[in-house]
Amino acid sequence: MSRFIPALERIRQARALIQKARDLPIPAEGGKADFSYIAQVKAYLQDARDLVKFIPMSPSATTGIKDEVKRIFQEAEQANQEILHNSLPGNS
Repeated sequence: MSRFIPALERIRQARALIQKARDLPIPAEGGKADFSYIAQVKAYLQDARDLVKFIPMSPSATTGIKDEVKRIFQEAEQANQEILHNSLPGNS
């Protein structure tokens, strides 16, 4: 049986995973088009989302916690755009 992880700890871990995706070194051969690199980035970002996706459904989740979860989803999407698509938010 898995152990219970409090919401704030899940949020902290999700942010750490997003940072881990940002810190992945770009492969010298293949660059950002390397399939392994893309898969690792997407896996870290998906793991971050998965950690927090059920928090808003918890009866004990406060509005502040729910807002943090929304920010995690936004940060994950922003990281995806910046890392894999070389675009900054608002620069379409």
